[in-house]
Amino acid sequence: MLWAFLADVHANLEALEACLEDARGRGAQRFALLGDLVGYGADPCAVTERAMQLTSAGAISVKGNHDQAIEGSAAYLNDTARAAIEWTRSQLGGEHRDYLAQLPFTAREDPILFVHASADAPQRWNYVDSAAAAWRSVQASQATYTFCGHVHDQGLYFERPGGGGMGAFRPVPGTAIPVGHHRRWLAIVGSVGQPRDGNPAAAYVLFDAAREQITFHRVAYDHNAAAQKIERSALPPGLAYRVRRGI
Repeated sequence: MLWAFLADVHANLEALEACLEDARGRGAQRFALLGDLVGYGADPCAVTERAMQLTSAGAISVKGNHDQAIEGSAAYLNDTARAAIEWTRSQLGGEHRDYLAQLPFTAREDPILFVHASADAPQRWNYVDSAAAAWRSVQASQATYTFCGHVHDQGLYFERPGGGGMGAFRPVPGTAIPVGHHRRWLAIVGSVGQPRDGNPAAAYVLFDAAREQITFHRVAYDHNAAAQKIERSALPPGLAYRVRRGI
């Protein structure tokens, strides 16, 4: 089974479609959406509808903090994120809101745990930004493979021999990494719609469950078109700059 994991789409339709096309071209059979379908970008309705279609076809989908902010409080977000949430609320219809509201915080399909942030308290949106945070997440997930987003960067953590915490590995896009089931792994799949590593190319991950391999991918797409949509909307204009620059 070849899985495609996509997180932090953030209403960027161009990036989402580019990643889906790339994943299908590489033989992806199952899809998992790891939260934050909306927020920041100009296409919340179209992205949510695409997610609904994928879910109907068997995809796994979990809730991100921006998805939750549509139905709940956005007070903890920064000014730009809150403004984007307010605008997004004005765009979404009842069907979109209902879909986002019913998303679970986690999903499990052994040997995989799917979550947006850290599995140790998924509704608190803690970042997995260190080996210690990765260890807390895998301890809570009790899964061989934990896949998450939220950090907007790509990374891989592996269980050290003897259960002595986690080690960190910086993946090279396009290079398959062996991830044997004899230890636990946590993969941060990167952001489809708003990467923050200085590279505007969309990010996602393929996981070959049979071969026990993970491959991180970057996909060039028309980020200028996505940015121009933001500029034509009532969203904060700085969001367009972030999409163009990958920051």
